[in-house]
Amino acid sequence: MATKTYAAIELLGDGIGPELSQAVHLVAEKGLPFALEWRPVDISVANREKRGAALYDEAVKGIEKVGVALKHPTATVKESPNQVLRKRLNLQVIHRPVQTIPGVPTNFKADVDLDVVRVATGGTYDDPGRAIGDEAAVSLRIVEKEPCRQAAIFAFELARKTKKTVTSSSKHTIQRATDGLFESVVNEVAESYPEVQHKVELFDALLAKLVLKPQAFTIALVLNEYGDFLSDMACGLIGSLGIGASGNYGFDKERRVRVALFDAAHGTAPDIAGQGKANPTAIFLAFALMLYHLGEVRAGSAVKNAALELLKEGKSTPDVGGKLTTMEFAELVAQRAKAKIGDSSWTSRTLKMQKDKVEPRRPDGSPFFEMKGPQ
Repeated sequence: MATKTYAAIELLGDGIGPELSQAVHLVAEKGLPFALEWRPVDISVANREKRGAALYDEAVKGIEKVGVALKHPTATVKESPNQVLRKRLNLQVIHRPVQTIPGVPTNFKADVDLDVVRVATGGTYDDPGRAIGDEAAVSLRIVEKEPCRQAAIFAFELARKTKKTVTSSSKHTIQRATDGLFESVVNEVAESYPEVQHKVELFDALLAKLVLKPQAFTIALVLNEYGDFLSDMACGLIGSLGIGASGNYGFDKERRVRVALFDAAHGTAPDIAGQGKANPTAIFLAFALMLYHLGEVRAGSAVKNAALELLKEGKSTPDVGGKLTTMEFAELVAQRAKAKIGDSSWTSRTLKMQKDKVEPRRPDGSPFFEMKGPQ
């Protein structure tokens, strides 16, 4: 019998979303030694059209009360649910770890181990733009100090704990006002972290250099649009958009995590919805990030490593060369995660490595985000 229960909002989505939800529930119920009280909010297209703004009100209220949410892929029709939730929840930082996974086919030979830390607001994404007559259009690009400062603190705290380096990247030589403001804030924050190596790269050069020499970059700190582009490119280098996950964070005045939303980086894949072909790796990695955030480091590591080990062994869904269905893969992940959690020697090693800041490689749990930083 489970001795602990954690409440979490589950944002249900479109396309393969229902299958991913089933897979996560299976792993949670069969693989973990504690219970999760899922509080579902259906933000699928059909329900958004039916309920409108009241649906987002419900989702935001629930997340702010519980503090944590797992989001499944949603279709963008009239609006982007991701963008709406980021704005409504005041999510300021997006963290996407991207790492080469043995067993996943890729055209790229070198290993990638990159944490993309992205300012979650601003840029042109906050303004859809407007037409100017019949021959032109314009949109306003907005960059604010506080989200940049919070993202910078996040990146430098992560670097301090993982012994990595921070590369801030923009087009500050061209976009002197907006990107220049971003780099000035980053430099200000960097002064409080003298032990962390910080370098600056122009964004176009960063893309080229990441392909040429990926080992030179471990944490990339970027503005909103740049982070979107960079994250997807990095996922492409490791073989699939379907194996990326993100943590989205909002902070209180003391720079502590107030709300956290975890999601898979991929889309709704309507062409394979309902066929049992969906690869749940990304949502499992997002789930693992959520478990870290809840303080369940052992369970998070077990779920993450179980999924990655199976991929390495070729036990996977068809998109990455395997033959398993979504739920067959989920069943194996649950079995292996349960075995890992029950293995006292594995547990001891995992917790020791966590204490030594070696494993998990990226400290995604709330105990590691007590970010005081410069006030």
